[in-house]
Amino acid sequence: MPTTQTTPADDVILETRELTMRFGGLLAVADFSASFPRGSITGLIGPNGAGKTTCFNMITGFYRPTSGEVLFEGVPIAGLPAHKVCRAGIARTFQNIRLFNNETVLENVMIGRHLRQKTSWLQTLVFTPASERENRRDQARCLELLDAVGLADLAGEKASSLPYGAQRRLEIARALATEPRFLLLDEPAAGMNPQESEDLMGFVRAIRQAFGLTILLIEHDMKVVMGICEHLWVLDYGQTIASGPPEAIRSDPKVITAYLGEEHAHA
Repeated sequence: MPTTQTTPADDVILETRELTMRFGGLLAVADFSASFPRGSITGLIGPNGAGKTTCFNMITGFYRPTSGEVLFEGVPIAGLPAHKVCRAGIARTFQNIRLFNNETVLENVMIGRHLRQKTSWLQTLVFTPASERENRRDQARCLELLDAVGLADLAGEKASSLPYGAQRRLEIARALATEPRFLLLDEPAAGMNPQESEDLMGFVRAIRQAFGLTILLIEHDMKVVMGICEHLWVLDYGQTIASGPPEAIRSDPKVITAYLGEEHAHA
């Protein structure tokens, strides 16, 4: 049986209970139960098709779970639409970068601020003084976020012109603009070279500290996973096969079998 983190209830920011997702006759995720300590960096790993992104989609409101619960700071959120989950304080990035390529770097981050706007769309449309003041405040905040991720000098550039690693940071900055407390990163090191992956680890630690975040990431780069995660959950064919600190997961026979095959587990 997978081990379970023993964390006081007050220190758990998000918890899943028997979270299950079926697509017709396909059981994509079965009874995923996990708790995520406030302020932690946790990893969700497993082979391709294990159900990791499906878990992300259930937590963030992109999928309505077939059954089970998601509790965010003790409040049930399973089945809420994605924008309401985000407004509650949960943001995410995607495995395939989703930027508005024809918009500027600053405009991409400003899009993330729309969720927190207090003035109505009508006030914004007719440029009322209140909407203008809020727009100036939001722009200043977004420039601060770009500075925090090292992109302030590129605020006026088209998002499509950024190098791959910078696009990843821009997507994270847009997520931060929604003022999350829980941030989910879907394969943030995908497509990065070894130096970029090394830089990413420092970056993730830095934003956790600077923004008071709890971070859950999906990642296939084991150097990144073992380097920054404090606890790991391992899925295989939708089932949780292991849970524990990285050093324990590294040598778990079930995990080795899932990744490398039966013969390696007994080598």
